Amino acid sequence: MKLRALLTTGAVALGLLSTAAAGSAVAVAGQSGAGQLRVTVGSARSQMNGLAAGPASDATCSVNKITVNRFSECEWVTIHVDVIKVIDGKPEIEGTVDFDVKDQMTLKANSANWSEKFHVSKARTTGAGSGVAVGIAAASGGGTRASVRFSQGHILSSGAADGSVGYATSIAPKKINPKTATKYTYTFTKPGYTPGTVSYDSAVYRCDNYYGSTRASRAGCAVPDVPTGVSMVGLARIDEGIRKLRANGGHFGDPYGGKPLHWMINKTQEDANRKAVCPRSAPPDMQRAGRTSCDEYPFASTYEGGTHLPANQRTITWVQVQENKAQGGRITAWRGQLHVMDHDPFYVIV
Repeated sequence: MKLRALLTTGAVALGLLSTAAAGSAVAVAGQSGAGQLRVTVGSARSQMNGLAAGPASDATCSVNKITVNRFSECEWVTIHVDVIKVIDGKPEIEGTVDFDVKDQMTLKANSANWSEKFHVSKARTTGAGSGVAVGIAAASGGGTRASVRFSQGHILSSGAADGSVGYATSIAPKKINPKTATKYTYTFTKPGYTPGTVSYDSAVYRCDNYYGSTRASRAGCAVPDVPTGVSMVGLARIDEGIRKLRANGGHFGDPYGGKPLHWMINKTQEDANRKAVCPRSAPPDMQRAGRTSCDEYPFASTYEGGTHLPANQRTITWVQVQENKAQGGRITAWRGQLHVMDHDPFYVIV
């Protein structure tokens, strides 16, 4: 796949993080005539297939996957309910309920408040599965509050239903909230039966107002595990230095099959990384050429910077001061647009 397509889609599919079936066959096994609702949720596969160089269109759904890009998630979950009665001390399935939930979460790059919509399909039922009702709850963390809008107690066999989750985040300027995820909990009820529940998580997201101030908020939220891409194209000497390194086997930060770099917010370590690889002054020939600024790769502001990688996976290039300043401007703009924070993975495009 061409890099342009990867940059446009920026899609990642992540597995469901947790599931739990509620109700215990042991608890009702000795009670003749007792009923129970036992619930399971479809398992999910994981794969990664892109990176993001800018806000992308909404992720598309795929069954039993959480598909995400930097600012969007689409989740398609299959849920199964067994309607059980204990007869002569033995649990027997009297009916079943099967339905799907498709959920579209769209984060905002310029606001820490956002929403998601979800669609509950009409259930396919057998036997006593008719008449099972569902209630849906959502909980978040990391300074974010989730509130569900849904017709609670919806009878699954009566037809499809839509709902939404609204999110409001409290965050101060210059701050980064902890990573978190939404935990969705479904509670199933039917007269004469012990309720059953199932829970699963969304993809991990994080909100920040790192570049905010008391005068203007620049808060936003992103999916931090999706790699982003920053371009060095057009910065002649910097571009050239990275290309030479890659031609000789340096693969960190290379979007064509290399390992990602990881951003670091630690000024002390950044300075130490730079001092570890950059001499105090440029060689005489570089001084005569006006290339007196040391540009290190990987960047000093990454966890791979300095001497953390073997010598054959890093390089320095002497450039003009203005070129280094231009690079700094690009990185600042990229980080602000895509909310790149500590430990976030990214690639460098040359």
